[in-house]
Amino acid sequence: MSKNKRTSDKKKPNKVARNLSELKNEIQQILDFNVHKSYTVRNIAKALQSNTAETKKYIEKILNELLNEGKIEKASRNSFVSIKEPDYITGRVDHVNPRVAYIIVEDREVDVIVKATNLKGAIHGDTVKVVVTKKNKEGREEGKVLEIVERGKTQFVGRIDMSVRYAFLIPDSRGIHTDFFINNDQLAGAKHQDKVIVEVTNWPDSPERKPEARVIRVLGKAGDNEAEIHSIMAEFNLPMEFPEAVLKESEKISDQITEKEISKRRDIRGVTTFTIDPVDAKDFDDAISFQKLENGFYEIGIHIADVTYYVKPDTLLEDEAYQRATSAYLVDRTVPMLPERLSNGLCSLRPNEDKLTFSAIFQLDDHGTVHSEWFGRTIIHSDKRFAYEDAQAILDSQTGDHVQELHKLNEIAKKLKQKRFEQGAIAFESVEVKFKLDENGKPLGIVPKVRQDAHKLVEEYMLLANRKVAEFIATKKKGEQKLTFVYRQHDYPDPEKLNTFSIFAKRFGHDLKVEEKSISRSLNNLMSDIEGKPEQNVLESLAIRSMAKAKYTTKSSFHFGLAFQYYTHFTSPIRRYPDVMVHRLLQHYLDGGKSVSAEQYESKCLHSSDMEKRASDAERASIKYKQVEYMASVEDKPFAGLVTGVTEWGIFVEIIETKCEGMVRLADMQDDYYEFDEKNYRVFGRNNKRMITLGDKVTVVVKNTDIDKRTIDLAFVEGEK
Repeated sequence: MSKNKRTSDKKKPNKVARNLSELKNEIQQILDFNVHKSYTVRNIAKALQSNTAETKKYIEKILNELLNEGKIEKASRNSFVSIKEPDYITGRVDHVNPRVAYIIVEDREVDVIVKATNLKGAIHGDTVKVVVTKKNKEGREEGKVLEIVERGKTQFVGRIDMSVRYAFLIPDSRGIHTDFFINNDQLAGAKHQDKVIVEVTNWPDSPERKPEARVIRVLGKAGDNEAEIHSIMAEFNLPMEFPEAVLKESEKISDQITEKEISKRRDIRGVTTFTIDPVDAKDFDDAISFQKLENGFYEIGIHIADVTYYVKPDTLLEDEAYQRATSAYLVDRTVPMLPERLSNGLCSLRPNEDKLTFSAIFQLDDHGTVHSEWFGRTIIHSDKRFAYEDAQAILDSQTGDHVQELHKLNEIAKKLKQKRFEQGAIAFESVEVKFKLDENGKPLGIVPKVRQDAHKLVEEYMLLANRKVAEFIATKKKGEQKLTFVYRQHDYPDPEKLNTFSIFAKRFGHDLKVEEKSISRSLNNLMSDIEGKPEQNVLESLAIRSMAKAKYTTKSSFHFGLAFQYYTHFTSPIRRYPDVMVHRLLQHYLDGGKSVSAEQYESKCLHSSDMEKRASDAERASIKYKQVEYMASVEDKPFAGLVTGVTEWGIFVEIIETKCEGMVRLADMQDDYYEFDEKNYRVFGRNNKRMITLGDKVTVVVKNTDIDKRTIDLAFVEGEK
């Protein structure tokens, strides 16, 4: 026998061994991923999709090996089961569509996919325990729910659909894919098509049955403004009124400012001071004072309502403010953090009234350089209440009340802004819309909000105060200990999300460099390039979504969007609880107090971040509701639009004029059968070869609107190419 032949024979068993090793790993994985399930040789061959006699022989051999190694055990004479303890994962259900849900787990990058049939009755928002059962073809983990740990909520809002002996609640939330059964004696007077809030009385033990519920509040007829807005408030758990005891406590607070209190404060009443706010604002959080000093600098004061003087720890007002954590600004109303007596009265910096404030006062030069700073409690007397439009008219015409002060403040504000951008701040200026409403809340028109110098002027001084307060505490120590404080954190964006966004932007003809060193400059160049273009709104919105979410935390860290080393929220305590915490902590440290519990304040920060998201989601829902309501009134009008998304079931189009987004469903496109090309973000007609891709300009009409789901169905105008 030749040497080569012998070598060849030696190699063959190694190759077979490698194949058997891989097969052994696969079999072990099948059993381990299905820890409660027993498998025969035939079951495993089927799972491996190889049913040959040879494969079965190897499977039997490997099963005996695993049995001898103690990695599996016999479930019966011919079946085997893994001895591995199942790896449970606990997470929250995100039920994205009727067919599938994702289990979101904190500190885990990839969610677990669960088919609706494996949810075991869990619904959107529930906390569940799942076990991973396999990996799909894309390598994503799939699993099944073993146990519902905690229900996300027990109250739901929706529309009543009645029959003779019973009714169903059709939920408003797009994440809830089940109806709720209601006996007729549990309707509390609700009628067909009423919007109501229900409470679940019985969760089913089988996914085939519906949860049972009773009506606890009738909101009104579906489609009526009050009913729809109240349903949004209920959907996001926004409170509809203040508890009576909280209102009574607020009424007992004296509106008199004593001389004793004034003596504890720096008196700014003799300095020119004014507020600049939206024309319809009722709560004035902040005022700006201005005077030129003999040394040539300008003393600019940012004066913030001293809410902590009126809202004391261990009171009902404090507890309610903490629970709400923020005001929510819906399209036609505000859901305030504080009762009206405080938010619009005692704390509001109304003109021609003495008001108690917490201030950040700076000396700046013409270049926006800060030469000195002072923080503390003050008393002010606002000389003037400007609406943004009034202040802008004075800046434009160079005539009017306090024209010199406004002009100089604007000049310095522009210098402050320039410095921010030189340091890497990002120019996010997402387009917001406002509605013209009639007396019944019906939208008569949608117009974009315009941000002018007056808005930017106020913004720069609020940013200055927030930054300097944060720097003041972050660089201070009590002995060797750093002081616990509440910061506003905005982390660097996730590289993967940025990369996805850059691919998206490229579809609109824009390049974005995603390297960490150049990302700020590149984003700013993009924002500048798209200004005034049809794609501005969609790209700005997507850019913001690709960023990390800002949050409250006790950990002092860089604010990426603003390019500030330290940043906090100091300037809006009437509408944000974190600002109340900041005021209390700042005064505590100014008085020489020791550092407070970081753990306690981190918990409050987490709650505040959660409540901020809730309010933001409710605000977006109210905007979407009004957009849908408005678009329902213009169904015959053609609109220019921009393709903003392409999926296997439809094409998303943003209407340029109204900034409303709707969908053209592929199933509704009758001129051809359209296929989805996921890789190239497009759909194409199988026969006519028509191609529709991201960024395409199209003309659409409204085909259908659904107020309950807040969706708009669109159709391409006939002949649209």
